[in-house]
Amino acid sequence: MRHTQNKNLITLILGMLATVSPFAIDFYLPAFAQIAEDFGTSTARISLSVSSYFIGMALGQLIYGPLLDRYGRKPPLYAGLLIFIITSIGCTFSHRVELLIGLRFIQALGGSVAGVAAMAMVKDFFLPSQGPRIFAMLILTIGLSPLLAPSIGGFVAAAFNWKAVFVLLALIASFAMLIVFLFLPEGQEPDTAVTLKVKPMAKTYLAILSDTQFFTYTVAGSFAFATLFIYVAGSPIVFIELFKVSPQMYGAIFAFLSVGFIGASQVNILLVKKFSSNQIFRFALSVQVVAGFVFLALAWADWMNLYSTILMLFIFLSCVGLINPNASTLALAPFTKNVGSAAAMLGCSQIGIAALASIAVGMFETVSILPMIASMVATAAFALFLLLSGERKMNGKIVTGETGTGAVMH
Repeated sequence: MRHTQNKNLITLILGMLATVSPFAIDFYLPAFAQIAEDFGTSTARISLSVSSYFIGMALGQLIYGPLLDRYGRKPPLYAGLLIFIITSIGCTFSHRVELLIGLRFIQALGGSVAGVAAMAMVKDFFLPSQGPRIFAMLILTIGLSPLLAPSIGGFVAAAFNWKAVFVLLALIASFAMLIVFLFLPEGQEPDTAVTLKVKPMAKTYLAILSDTQFFTYTVAGSFAFATLFIYVAGSPIVFIELFKVSPQMYGAIFAFLSVGFIGASQVNILLVKKFSSNQIFRFALSVQVVAGFVFLALAWADWMNLYSTILMLFIFLSCVGLINPNASTLALAPFTKNVGSAAAMLGCSQIGIAALASIAVGMFETVSILPMIASMVATAAFALFLLLSGERKMNGKIVTGETGTGAVMH
């Protein structure tokens, strides 16, 4: 070991980095109606700026993966955060929904580096056997976003206007950059053997995807994880427009539902001591699918009210809290090289699939709960199908990383 670092401090910093993009998603949700009124459009149209952000996050991670391997973790991190800061300010000058959608895409291209860098540095600083616990801790810090962001964003938008929300996002990213500069050690050393040419990069990504375990847990986990982003895109329509709650109440509901997601991720820390990550993943996904079909049937029969909707979403999102850390751990477990690229492919799949799924919510110019629920059920069911198919191909040969050497200790 070259030097000893405070692992708890590193975990907090990685959690802060992983929170940058989720915070940018959740922060302006209560201001949807205010933005729509300024632009003279519908909240459904404004929700497309969430989808464009997801797409930017997905593509950005593919770009940053090789950069994080080639140049080390910090230089690409600084560059991406700077792009995020500049475009956050740019959003305040938007006067049309199309411009906002475009700027949010570029904002995500910059901010996406924070999440993929944090995920890659889990492998840098911690043993593979610590993966589920660290990923769960990251989810706990990420959970501060839906707990705090809508409430703070709603207050800022009400006290000033929606543009102030984006100014505050720029300040938050600036603070994150300063903390990284002062307190976060460099993770993996720069690897000059990593090429930045398109063809070799494509071969690297294809080689990563060809690993059956990576493909199974990445794609199945991504479809299950997409349900969270579908909920994020659809929740302002469901709660603010359909159920007529105030922006402040919406923030409170959003925070409550986040407790299920965060709480389940922390319960996972205890569960991995008794059960394998694969067992937990399969069980949680099965529960999610069953709950989803019940949710859809009740909504189709028009039996859902505000409180029953909150209850069903709580169950659904709690399953995501169990699924995500175990899927991420199992997907990255086979790799000891090209970890940054593997983490980028994992993040791209998660956010890319979520982006495509969430677009369905914004395309329906209707105030209804059905588009959101139907999209969530479809993605969860397909995730279960992919998991079961992948398990048959692996035939029980699953790399857990317990005895691997993938972690570079510092």
